[in-house]
Amino acid sequence: MPGKLQKTADHDLAKPPLADFKVGVDNVIFSVDTHQNRLLVLVVMRHQDPYLGYWSLPGTLVRQGESLESAAYRVLAEKIRVNTLYLEQLYTFGGPHRDPREAPTAYDVRYLSVSHFALVRFEDAELIADGVSGIAWYPLAQVPQLAFDHNEILAYGYQRLRNKLEYSPIAFDVLPELFTLGDLYQLYVTVLGEGFSDYSNFRTRLLKLGFLQDTGQKTSRGAGRPASLYRFDAAAFEPCKDRPMVFI
Repeated sequence: MPGKLQKTADHDLAKPPLADFKVGVDNVIFSVDTHQNRLLVLVVMRHQDPYLGYWSLPGTLVRQGESLESAAYRVLAEKIRVNTLYLEQLYTFGGPHRDPREAPTAYDVRYLSVSHFALVRFEDAELIADGVSGIAWYPLAQVPQLAFDHNEILAYGYQRLRNKLEYSPIAFDVLPELFTLGDLYQLYVTVLGEGFSDYSNFRTRLLKLGFLQDTGQKTSRGAGRPASLYRFDAAAFEPCKDRPMVFI
């Protein structure tokens, strides 16, 4: 028995000590410039080490007594003003040495990032400079190398956005109240890319869902026929919101 206890004690001593985590939040905030048909992501310039001078996702370390959600909203309130902002938790990134502040051989401090995701209406979003340079909307295709593992977080957020377009009415959060089916189709093309669906099939599927209300109004653009204006009928969607759905 003493020999067995000694072996157990030696085995426990050989294990690395438990990690001490510092927890941060990093936010992937998308918007769609519907006039130029660009998918945008909000980035900020870092003014301190590590990664001084690099663009990054808006983020912060969580303070004592602060919830993850409060920290996520706090850092965004310092960067952007919008009428409504819905954040949802995206994923937790916590691989060893994802942050240079971790010493190469240290086990005592690790930096964990609980990422969040949102899509906001471009026309309603006001960026806050407050005398500090370095906050911008970047077209997704032109985002440079970001600080930390933020390119990986961004890629994960983009996949979440694509998925949500397929099963939720998130697209209507960035369109104006009244829109044409062409406007809606172009939004999906901007996010998903050319070839995800032809316009005729897209139009048929969306109208069958029963959530688009024809206002009876029309708009003229260019030399084509006037197009009907629709609005998203949230009341019609409400009974179905918890059922599996395919929007496209």
